[in-house]
Amino acid sequence: MRIVSLIASSTEIVCALGQGEQLVGRSHECDHPAWVKSLPSVTAPKFPTDGTSYEIDQRVKAIVQEGLAVYRVDAAALEALRPDVVITQSQCEVCAVSTKDVEEAVCQIIGSRPKIVSLEPNALDDIWRDIARVAEALGIAERGRALTAELQGRMDAVAVRARTAGSRPTVACIEWVEPLMAAGNWMPTLVELAGGTNLFGTAGKHSPWMTFDELVARDPEVIVVLPCGYDIARASADLPFLQRQPRWSQLRAVKSGRVFVADGNQYFNRPGPRVVESLEILAELIHPELFPERHADAYIVAAGTQL
Repeated sequence: MRIVSLIASSTEIVCALGQGEQLVGRSHECDHPAWVKSLPSVTAPKFPTDGTSYEIDQRVKAIVQEGLAVYRVDAAALEALRPDVVITQSQCEVCAVSTKDVEEAVCQIIGSRPKIVSLEPNALDDIWRDIARVAEALGIAERGRALTAELQGRMDAVAVRARTAGSRPTVACIEWVEPLMAAGNWMPTLVELAGGTNLFGTAGKHSPWMTFDELVARDPEVIVVLPCGYDIARASADLPFLQRQPRWSQLRAVKSGRVFVADGNQYFNRPGPRVVESLEILAELIHPELFPERHADAYIVAAGTQL
């Protein structure tokens, strides 16, 4: 079987299912496990990805408002790979290549009619369903069930320990800096499982816009900055937008040294097997007294945070 995965999370699902050797193509964002970067990429963004978060936001909005797809699928490259299965998603046209993009590309393919598997991870439970959907498409449904049981078991262990905490700190997860956006979808559930009280965003719903005034009004005890598609260095570069706000230094999280910049690209923004690591990271940040530091490379204390 020849598989092309057009989402970073589905590439990780395929590999976690033990089918990585059947991957023949990927999206430009697929980078884990590291060896997948040697596979040919069949997608590209239609806009420059450099600049500030505000500039990127404006570029994306301009494309979306014109009714255009944000990413491009190379139909010729896709045809050359002769895939039997193409995995994409319909959850967010900004975050990854959409079903519409793929269907348009497939319509141009003459010699191949691959099966298109479209994932839709709006909430945590949807991630388990998507794993099952991929496993079934690859003819290994039982392996999918086993993988899900393994991942859920690890998450249950975190949740059980978190429930022993003496408090549930309030948490704000910031998914975009300028303009401000809170984390939605599976993130509110992860915060609660990690022993926190989620302040912004609703489980199962898209990430909502928010204002700095709202952040000040709720005054979270923990702030985790995890912009979509950004690693720690890239996210840190946009942090001054928050630090310039007049009341930033008055926030409890800032005063107590509990503002963190995390690798959203590798963990929190990817609805795949590493959602477990995402939960473990949140648990370390919210309840360091209960969870030893195991993921130190996944986050830093924000520069300028008071200690």
